[in-house]
Amino acid sequence: MKLPRALSASAATAALLPVVIAAAPASHAAPAAEIPTCSDVSNGQYHNNALVGRTFGIPYSITLGTHWTTYTATLTNASAKELKSFELSAALGSYVYNEGERDLSPYGDLQYWDTSQRAWKTLRQADGNARGTLPGPKTLKPRESVHVQLRFRVSKDLPLDHAYDAFTGLTGTFIDRYRDTDCTSDGVAEGGFSPRKG
Repeated sequence: MKLPRALSASAATAALLPVVIAAAPASHAAPAAEIPTCSDVSNGQYHNNALVGRTFGIPYSITLGTHWTTYTATLTNASAKELKSFELSAALGSYVYNEGERDLSPYGDLQYWDTSQRAWKTLRQADGNARGTLPGPKTLKPRESVHVQLRFRVSKDLPLDHAYDAFTGLTGTFIDRYRDTDCTSDGVAEGGFSPRKG
């Protein structure tokens, strides 16, 4: 699902907010996958405006090949409550709308900058997709932000036999409540791009 552009915060406001670096110790809470989403338990009535996302540095188009594109993703807690069981993940991929289209994720590489080890770490799932979880704070206080530096590239092997609605970005997931039921919600800092031959 794409992030509505209306969720963007101004850079001036974001600069004044407390910062949490993504290399903080990872959460060891119960896996969020065991808890239903707030959208499911509310039959679509739940609306989350807690997390506001922004990305800086994702160009309109990228050239296929070995060149890395580096960008920063920021998530800010715009609510008045502390977000608990907070988890971070990042992804590189494309939306698939029609039969015969493919996700570009297996053709891409996605890395995040680990500030504690001062090294780039690769995100790759067992199925080959360029996505995964990364270290982050367990909670996010009101007006607090988390900033992550990421970089990506897409291989020259990507077939350009159809147009790709490609994206990359950061997702923050947390546990909320809807009518006395614990449920998961999230917010994204995402940017779109188009791949092209060099």
